Order: sequence, then structure tokens, then C-alpha cells
Amino acid sequence: MIPPKAWADLPFFQHDWPAIRDRLTTEPDWLPGRDRLFAALEATTPQQTSVVILGQDPYPTPGHANGLAFSVAPDIALPRSLRNIFAELHSDLGRAPYTGDLTPWAQQGVLLLNTALSVLPGKAGAHAKWGWGKLARQAVAAAQSHGPVAFVLWGAHAQKAVAGLPREQDLCISTAHPSPLSARRGFFGSRPFSRVNDWLTAQGRPPIDWTG
Repeated sequence: MIPPKAWADLPFFQHDWPAIRDRLTTEPDWLPGRDRLFAALEATTPQQTSVVILGQDPYPTPGHANGLAFSVAPDIALPRSLRNIFAELHSDLGRAPYTGDLTPWAQQGVLLLNTALSVLPGKAGAHAKWGWGKLARQAVAAAQSHGPVAFVLWGAHAQKAVAGLPREQDLCISTAHPSPLSARRGFFGSRPFSRVNDWLTAQGRPPIDWTG
């Protein structure tokens, strides 16, 4: 569980990570597991990050979470929130990925970071108060130090997690969460994917291939 080199200088890894690491060693079978704990930070660097999408914590069902917010392993049926994300993506751009593995997004500079990086099986939010939230804020700030960032903030939790960080030069799309309980309160019809790509293109930066 070594922090990715590109992010290792964040204060979190000096001041907060040792205690969290020690707690994880006492917890059996936590998710998404040692190999995928820092998957979101391993997939992109602060310099490469152009879009930030925040989740809460990994899926608590064994075999589902792959370390990226909202993403699941390629052979797993789409969770309800991700199903709604893909429905909006199809409405927005006419296509959606074939699987729920969002690794291709992350590899293009979309930081798919949960505000808590670990969870216990069947116990959503079990590690939410361990201090992980500092990492999310510091990682976002590190990305911002290299240029404007597009924030896609789905739901009150994500919006609160980075409150005060979006700047005038950033794009900030804040809507309801894509969960079945709230998706019809402003998530559907928000067209976040084309809006992000239009913003990136206007800056002369490559758009994200959301549908591949």
C-alpha cells in the first residue's frame, strides 16, 4: 500500500496515512483491497487531471469495487447509480461504454476519487470517518495547481467535500446525485459530459472519450 509517486508529497501521506494504514492492517477483508486502494491516483497524475468526479466510498459488495469512483469490475452488472450515469451519457452523447469499468476515463485524466478509499463488506460508510476526506481535498488542490479543472459534483456529499475549492477559471457542474432516489431532481438532462468536452475544447485541450 505504497502511495503513488506522483501524489506522495501530499501532506495527507505524511500526517494522516500512517494511522489509516495501521487501522487497515487490523481490518479483515476490506474493500477494494490492497492492490486497488489507490487505483484512482495511480491512473492519473496531478498534471494530467483535467476533470474531477467524486464518489463517497467503494461499493461494499465483494468483487464489485475496482478503486475508481462509481466504477465496477468489467464483468459486474451495472449498479443503479452507474446505470443512470450511462443513461444520461447515452442521452447526452448517443452512446455509453459496454461495461461499468471506468478505467478508460481515468486514463484520460478524469480523477475518479472516492472521499473514503476503503470500506468493509456489506457496511457502506464504515471507514467514512477515518480521515480520508483530507486526501480528496488535497488531491484536487494539487490538480488545480497545474491549471483549470472541470468539477462534476453529483449530490450534496461531493459538493460539500470540495466546498470552496472550485475557482472562477474552473468549470463546476453541480447537480443531484444519479441514484434512483434523486436522479430525476436535476441529474437527468444535465448533460455533464458534453458540457465538459465543450469546455475542454474551448481551452484547446483534448476532450474526454466518455463512450469508448
